[in-house]
Amino acid sequence: MRETRHHQLDRLLSIMARLRDPQTGCEWDRAQNFATIAPYTIEEAYEVADAIEREDLAALRDELGDLLLQVVFHARMAEEDGHFAFADVAASISDKLEARHPHIFGEDATEDAQTERWEKLKALERAAKGASSAVDGVALSLPALLRAEKLQKRAARVGFDWPDPGGAAEKVREEMDELEQAAVEDKAEEAGDLLFAAVNLVRLNGIAPEDALRAANAKFERRFRAMEDLAARDGHAFDGLTLDEQERYWQAVKASERAETP
Repeated sequence: MRETRHHQLDRLLSIMARLRDPQTGCEWDRAQNFATIAPYTIEEAYEVADAIEREDLAALRDELGDLLLQVVFHARMAEEDGHFAFADVAASISDKLEARHPHIFGEDATEDAQTERWEKLKALERAAKGASSAVDGVALSLPALLRAEKLQKRAARVGFDWPDPGGAAEKVREEMDELEQAAVEDKAEEAGDLLFAAVNLVRLNGIAPEDALRAANAKFERRFRAMEDLAARDGHAFDGLTLDEQERYWQAVKASERAETP
């Protein structure tokens, strides 16, 4: 099995090298650079998450392969420029994992000590990269909702956080009022403040905001499609209904879901 794994990884690296060959490679692959490939890397990561959400293991296998290709692609371009190769990428993450898990690869430790050591090691890693702020290193390319949560968690590590969800809830109400009262030119900023405050409230209730919003999106989509189906069965075009008529279908769908819940 180990030889097969090594063979397939070597095969993938060889294919990428051939695709990037300056004389005989693929024209599209040779034309790419880090910046042009980055959007595909992000897209593939989301497709992995989507396969997991759908519990489709066959799709997950394929999507993980697509994501691995992104790593191989970036590493190949870096190797061509003399920076690093795929083996260096693998060595870097291996070193990091061993350093962050001394209780596994070194001495035993209590759970509290492990957590403390983990945070210290991450802080040292950030400092080695030139970080000077607790919020340094939170990637700008993250989705805004996820980045807001990470920024808040970083701030919380140094004590800048609400002591309980009550303060965060009051902040949400405050931001709602400010958005309602804001001048037109200030509404976008106030809307951002409201969303940021909402992320804080959700986080302090022990819920991952990204997961919560994904679930809400799925629920809305499911209910909206059900409304359209109900209207069609009644012989109506949904977009031709009044808002009150559409609302009645919405309430009917919600009532149907409640009735099906054991």
